[in-house]
Amino acid sequence: MLAGPRHLVLVHGAWHGPWCWERLVPELERRGWTTSAVDLPSTWGNPGTGMHDDAQAVREHLESIDGPVTVLAHSYGGVPVSEVADTLPNVRQLVYLAAHMLEADEAVTSSLGGPWFPLEAETAPHLPPHEAFYHDVPAEWAAKAVARLRPQSARVFLDEQTRASWRTIPSALIVCDDDRSMPELFTQRALQSADVVRHLPGGHSPFLARPVELADAIDEVTFTLATVAGIRVP
Repeated sequence: MLAGPRHLVLVHGAWHGPWCWERLVPELERRGWTTSAVDLPSTWGNPGTGMHDDAQAVREHLESIDGPVTVLAHSYGGVPVSEVADTLPNVRQLVYLAAHMLEADEAVTSSLGGPWFPLEAETAPHLPPHEAFYHDVPAEWAAKAVARLRPQSARVFLDEQTRASWRTIPSALIVCDDDRSMPELFTQRALQSADVVRHLPGGHSPFLARPVELADAIDEVTFTLATVAGIRVP
């Protein structure tokens, strides 16, 4: 356990919202974490919203917190987090959960060689959600999650990062070994970028499928990052 108060900021991925953390937050609180969640504006149904609007939402949230924080980003959420985290003095660690770890001057679609949707599209389509996101999630929770998915602005996948905060902030990657949503290209690149790598069984949404195991993994990787960085631990 890290010394002193522990605040974990949760940043959801595309098409999702803060609701996706409902099963995970109680497990984190049982382990001594205080949590808060960012609601990315690109999923509010505004098709003109871009990645930099999401990054500003992350910035404002982090600026509102007094004291050191760890940020956990899921999937696309890794992009706006990487864009702003190292400009804020209270961010001590980053945890990328099945998340993008892009370089500066890269966008999600440029790394793929182009978008999977028409350039004029206002919202981005996703794969069938039960298979892509929730194939190992209990049926009741999977059905609730599908019903709560929101339109996702397509622009966020075209906008380029200008920074790569994982290069300067101690960062961990949690890989989901049966992830049917994250392209293998991104996972393989992230494996070379993170300071600490851990694996979980199952699919893209362990916060719904196995929240106990995910909370344990978050505890373990943040402890390891703190040890590597020389932060005092009990």
